Amino acid sequence: MTTNIRPLHDRVIVKRIDEGEQVRGGIIIPDSAKEKPQEGEVLATGLGKYREDGTRQTLDVKTGDRVLFGKYSSSEIKVDGEELLIMREDEILGIIKRAGAAASSAGGSIATGGKKRGK
Repeated sequence: MTTNIRPLHDRVIVKRIDEGEQVRGGIIIPDSAKEKPQEGEVLATGLGKYREDGTRQTLDVKTGDRVLFGKYSSSEIKVDGEELLIMREDEILGIIKRAGAAASSAGGSIATGGKKRGK
């Protein structure tokens, strides 16, 4: 049985993306000693926060986006045996764009707000 969750207002549901097994200098680090990844995929989004004038402010993130978030910025929930995170949109630090999608833009995959540095 699958459970559908729709977060309210400006909240999003994120699934952590595991980076795979970490090996440093030939030593395998056990799961209990690994840090949890701070990267995830957005599974569901709310409809947005209400403004003071009664209109909704839509979210900048959407389902399927890969995002970065802080270590302590979410609440862990377990749904159908799967560990997920629920957080407010303002707790998300950034949206990750892969190099293939950003190859056509000058300046790489990190947005700089349109400003370029001189030499």
